[in-house]
Amino acid sequence: MSFKEVKELRKSGNLNEALALAQQDLENDPTNIWNKRSISWVYYDYMKVNATLERYSIFKEYLEKLKVLDLPSDEQMIYDTCSYQIGKILFSIGSLETVDYGKIDEIFELIRNFHFSKPSESYTFLLKAFHKSYKNWQNYLKFADWWDFDNLRPEDYLSEEYNGNKSMSVAEQAYIAYSKRLEVPTVDYDGDPRHFLIDTQQIQSFLPKLDALIESHPEYQYPPYFKAKLLLALGDNKNVLSAFIPFAKKKRNDFWVWELMSEVFPNDDERKFACLCKALSLKTQEGFLINTRQKLAELLIKQGKYQEAKTEIEKIKAARNDNSWKIPNQIVSWSEQPWYSTIQSLTNNSELYRNHLSIAEELLYTDIPEEIVAVEFVNSNKQMLNFVKDKDKHGFFSYKGMINNPKIGDVLRVRFMGEASEDFHKVLSLKKVDEIVDCSALKVFKGKSRLIISAGIAFVDHVFIGKDMVLNMGLIEDQELTGKAILSFNKTKNEWGWKAIEIDKVLSE
Repeated sequence: MSFKEVKELRKSGNLNEALALAQQDLENDPTNIWNKRSISWVYYDYMKVNATLERYSIFKEYLEKLKVLDLPSDEQMIYDTCSYQIGKILFSIGSLETVDYGKIDEIFELIRNFHFSKPSESYTFLLKAFHKSYKNWQNYLKFADWWDFDNLRPEDYLSEEYNGNKSMSVAEQAYIAYSKRLEVPTVDYDGDPRHFLIDTQQIQSFLPKLDALIESHPEYQYPPYFKAKLLLALGDNKNVLSAFIPFAKKKRNDFWVWELMSEVFPNDDERKFACLCKALSLKTQEGFLINTRQKLAELLIKQGKYQEAKTEIEKIKAARNDNSWKIPNQIVSWSEQPWYSTIQSLTNNSELYRNHLSIAEELLYTDIPEEIVAVEFVNSNKQMLNFVKDKDKHGFFSYKGMINNPKIGDVLRVRFMGEASEDFHKVLSLKKVDEIVDCSALKVFKGKSRLIISAGIAFVDHVFIGKDMVLNMGLIEDQELTGKAILSFNKTKNEWGWKAIEIDKVLSE
């Protein structure tokens, strides 16, 4: 056995002599593990010097020889060391303008039975190398299942930095790549949809793993987005919105977030329309908006809003012509319909978008419960109002741009943003309540009036009636009254009580 001599020849660069000697040893005793180890390192050296695209065939030859050796499972060192050369050539293949996926498949098949250390730095390097070409590699899912994300190291979950630029962690990249390859709907600029085959069973198996990642790493921005995409692929619209909201909040200024959210709702749902309006209201290059505009135009035509529809269609045509893109058949068909030539388009649909923004934006806060409050006072000049929910929650907020003409006694559904600052609350969503709902800050009262003539005020039981209302209604002592009262804090007495806000009826004796 010439193990030491082979090693010395390798170190001195005499690979041909080292190979000849190692081969002779192996032929003499093919089951001897030392002989196998000896020649495996020679094979490694040959791979190292041939790990280039130009010498791929030679690299592959020695990778095949290493496979044939069929070393036992405890011979991990040689495989771990080889992984860097395997990764090196994979990175070279993945950097080509036209990636040769056949070569990637060949390498994957050759190493599938190698005994790598798991988890390890070298094994992660292998993941990074194969990941380089995941976008159009049809066998990426098969590779990822083989590699097994359970072998990610703690450091693989940390963001990386290279030349001063931060990038997302290896783990986040891997989970995103897996999600994309499960279901990656894309649309080319001809408007023709192309979908990879969807394996619903595989999606269902992967979703719990994606959920675990989202829960353990809430700082990752994109996994919730891809979870929503996968739920959409499964047709699970019921859960997709709650899955998507955390991501949408962070990326609310990107048009495509709203376009994706629109897919959750059926065509006749105003929220779908609103999401498309929100998407088109955001500042974006026209070339990116053509498909969003086409979706909105289709809904506008169904609603008979031909002027607005033509406005969208003309913008689509302009963007496609500017980029020398083909006009889709659907656009051509719409343009040939009788209404198209008789309708004058608008300069833009900005007003249409604005009228629907609140409906879309409210979707971001569906995970925050609404609270029922009553309006206690309105400052229309400043567009501020005082509200009361109960004795524990009350204060004021701005209603600007959210509701029109609120008045005392109105019941509102409100979503609050966090805690108040000196009784000032920030509001996420706000709307008037038209239906009858329970509001603990309001009550109906009925009874006989008791006037305090010196003060010009009155009471019905424990409900206070102010001076102005007494005068305006011409109230008298011991008069049967019915009306509505609001819970109110008396600063003078430092106590809560009820204050009349309207008298619906003055009952006759």
